[in-house]
Amino acid sequence: MNRRHLLAAVCLVLLALTAGCFGPGAISSEQLDQEPAEPYQWDTERDVHIAVQTNSAFRAVYNVSGSGENIELFRRDGFGGRNPLNVRAVRYRYPNGTVITGSELEARGGGIDRSREAVTVTFPGDEGGKLAFTAGATPKRFSLPVFVEGSYEVVLPSNRRVDIPIFGSVSPRGSTAEVVDGQTHIRWEEVTSRGITVQYYLQRDIPIFGAIAAVSLVIGLSGAYYYKRQIDRLREMREEMGLDVEVEEKDDGPPPGMR
Repeated sequence: MNRRHLLAAVCLVLLALTAGCFGPGAISSEQLDQEPAEPYQWDTERDVHIAVQTNSAFRAVYNVSGSGENIELFRRDGFGGRNPLNVRAVRYRYPNGTVITGSELEARGGGIDRSREAVTVTFPGDEGGKLAFTAGATPKRFSLPVFVEGSYEVVLPSNRRVDIPIFGSVSPRGSTAEVVDGQTHIRWEEVTSRGITVQYYLQRDIPIFGAIAAVSLVIGLSGAYYYKRQIDRLREMREEMGLDVEVEEKDDGPPPGMR
C-alpha cells in the first residue's frame, strides 16, 4: 500500500468515526449513565419538558407512551440532512415510576443505536413511559426538531428573556411566556410543527446594547457634522478665490458669415 492509499484509508476511518456510523454500541455506558446536571422533571404535566442550561446544554423529558416502539433523536443541518444528537445521561421511566439508566435500558431489551443520521432509542416493553436525556445546545438560541407532538414547555436559565423584539423570538406561534422565580417558562398547548426555536437574551445585555447604540449614534452625528463643516469651509475658500463667481457671457450672435 503506497502513501496515497494509506492516506485515503485513514481519511475514511476518520470520516466514519466523526459520522458515528459504527452502529450499536457507539455510545459508551459511561456517557449513557452519567448523572444529569440537575434532576429531570419527571412529574411535568406537559408531553415534553425542556430545561436549557447555562453550559450550552439542555435536559429533556419526553412522554413516549404514544410514540410507538422507538424514537429518533437528531438535528437538521443547513443542507436538508440530519445529524445524530450527542445524547448523554439517558434515563427511562416506566409507568409505575421505576427509573433506569441507559445501559439498563439496553440490558432490559431496549436499545440506543447511533447512525449517521440519528440516535434511535428503542423502548423496553410495550407499555410506554418517559424518556429523558441531556444534549448540547447553542448559547442564546435553542432549536430542536419536534420528536413528539403535543404540549411543550421550555424553561430558560435565570435572567433570560424573550419579550423584546430583535433580541428575543419564539417559534412556532401560539406560545405563552411566564417568569417564575427568575426563569422564563415558555409553553405551547399543542405543537405539530417540524421544530421549535427560542431566541433569548440576558437581561444585563440590554443596557450594554443601549449604550453601544447611543455611542454609535453620537459618533454618527459627529461625523455628519464634521463632514458638513468641511463642505462649508471648502465652499468659503472657493468663494474667496473667486472660483464660484458666475461670469455672464456676452452673446454677440453667430460668427461672421453665418448672419
